[in-house]
Amino acid sequence: MKRILGSIRRADRDFGLIRPGDSVAVGVSGGKDSLVLLHALSLYRRFSPNPFELRAVTVSMGLEGFDPAAIGEFCRARDIPWTLTETEIGRIVFEGHKDENPCSLCSRLRRGALAETCRKLGCSRLALGHHRDDALETLMMSVLYEGRLRTFPPLTRPTDGGIPQIRPLIYCTERELIGISRRLSFPTVPSPCPVDGKTARAEMKKLLDDLCRRYPNARQRMLTALKNDGEYALWTH
Repeated sequence: MKRILGSIRRADRDFGLIRPGDSVAVGVSGGKDSLVLLHALSLYRRFSPNPFELRAVTVSMGLEGFDPAAIGEFCRARDIPWTLTETEIGRIVFEGHKDENPCSLCSRLRRGALAETCRKLGCSRLALGHHRDDALETLMMSVLYEGRLRTFPPLTRPTDGGIPQIRPLIYCTERELIGISRRLSFPTVPSPCPVDGKTARAEMKKLLDDLCRRYPNARQRMLTALKNDGEYALWTH
């Protein structure tokens, strides 16, 4: 856990993720990434240079088989306020649209529901569980499917005045998060998404794995490329 906390402190220092007095809401889906993030931030607030409040928000997509009870218990055990927002996002994505790859629409709708809930709760930051590998997979999808260099930054400031989104796990690897989740026996909630594991992101994950078998440091080099100063830098400090 010390390694995860060190990565969060580094990201906070590098990108100014948390300000003094912030009310940070963690978007908790029940997957390993969001549970590790919530647990880590509950520890990080004890020694963070900027004091902040913490709460959890879960958006239910209205899909059959999703049981958020374990998330509520996880939050109560850490004395973290938890809010559950019910939506019809699943019906909108899988009935109203017949896209082969519905992830983009689903992601936008879920983030919108999270942001609206945060606004109602008076939160000043929305923390998402995206990690290093998520950022690199998004970059690969952008290049191969859209023909442009783009990925999400550690800190997103909406142009419409909405709630800023932060990604404190941006320096963490997926392998590290899997290890912590298993070691601490976190009660992960299975995803009810009917296309889980069959998406373009899953293809990018396999492509990066194949690339790293040939170039073992490929992921770290790509992360460094995102941070390098210059005309094409995608992350700013």
